[in-house]
Amino acid sequence: MKASLKAQEQRLAYLMLLPPLLIVAAVVIFPVVANFWISFKPVGLADLRTPTPSVREPGNLDPAAGTVEVRYRLANRSGKLVIGDVVLRDTLAPGLTAPADTGPCAVAEEDLTCRWDDWAPRYSERLTLVFAAQPAFFEAGIDLEESEPEMTGNAENPMLSGGFTLDNYRRVLAQRDFVQVLGVTVVYTVFGTLGALILGLFAALLLNQEFRGRTLLRGLFLFPYVSPVIAVAFTWVFFLDPFSGVLNALGIHYGITETPLNFLGTESLTIDLFGLEFGFPLALATVIAFEAWRYFPLAFLFILARLQALPSDLYEAASMDGATPLQKFRFITLPQLVGILSILFMLRFIWTFNKFDDIFLMTGGAAGTRTLTVNVYEQGFALLNLGAGAAAAVITFGMLAVFMVLYFIGMPKEEVS
Repeated sequence: MKASLKAQEQRLAYLMLLPPLLIVAAVVIFPVVANFWISFKPVGLADLRTPTPSVREPGNLDPAAGTVEVRYRLANRSGKLVIGDVVLRDTLAPGLTAPADTGPCAVAEEDLTCRWDDWAPRYSERLTLVFAAQPAFFEAGIDLEESEPEMTGNAENPMLSGGFTLDNYRRVLAQRDFVQVLGVTVVYTVFGTLGALILGLFAALLLNQEFRGRTLLRGLFLFPYVSPVIAVAFTWVFFLDPFSGVLNALGIHYGITETPLNFLGTESLTIDLFGLEFGFPLALATVIAFEAWRYFPLAFLFILARLQALPSDLYEAASMDGATPLQKFRFITLPQLVGILSILFMLRFIWTFNKFDDIFLMTGGAAGTRTLTVNVYEQGFALLNLGAGAAAAVITFGMLAVFMVLYFIGMPKEEVS
């Protein structure tokens, strides 16, 4: 009896979980599977629609000869797919007599029907039919283009076809700058994530102390995170502008630099330090600084909440033992923050690795700031190669999957539980 009741409860639990599972499958799993599917298809944006035959119908009237010339311009706009079973239907004006030879067409009273077996890719044809007409037809002033011709045809949908290819992956991986793009992505992600966590940690330690105006300052620290990204991005662009930017004006005024710096347009800035010259990636460092500044409030909130939960007895005991503030941070605070810092690192790493809008709004991927996500956009929309864009997205997904596996393998067991 107990086993039967337990089985019924299990079935009821699975039944109640079914709706959210279906929603997750529709919202998450289906787009992922669709992206994998498209990555193996040689398709562009122009291939999203099944190709259809097109027609234009200019005409020519010749009252002196008593004829009406109807011309159809036919075309298959697709450069890859064949359109089969093509049919043209049109309604003729009354008073017209069909010629003896109508080619692929047939005339029944006022109905014109033309049929073709297959239209090859980029097929085009001009079909001209000359009809005899009575004088009353010309006197009536009938417009030949008044009736719209109707075209139908069958073509294979490239998205649903069975053909698969690895050309999209070869095209993405064979790019001359793919290794550079990958390196930029890793540098941007690692330093952007660490910068956000370090700033968030410092802000949390600062605002964990009691002082007047602390609540107001906590609210102001959330400004970068809650502000619209387009607003803060263009504020930074204006602030860093080499001609009218505030930062360059201050640098020249105080003699820090002799000429304005193009922070968002300089890929490598030569720096001479003690006689040693090296190139500094100025534009990449700028977008990393923006990333750290914009997203440190998230780390600040989580770390501050954890600090608020730490027992004060530990610090009081450490003070009695003569521990310095640095020793308290190293041996008490930091070990208590390892769990939340590891989770924040994982989340920020994933989000930064997939970040697109910040870089696109500030540099557009120029000056050495092109990341994998910008590459996905360029392949799929700028170059109109949807399959290559999907392949670049799958490669990005695969790299993140490897990171997740390594993260959970190296994560302490007690943090996982």
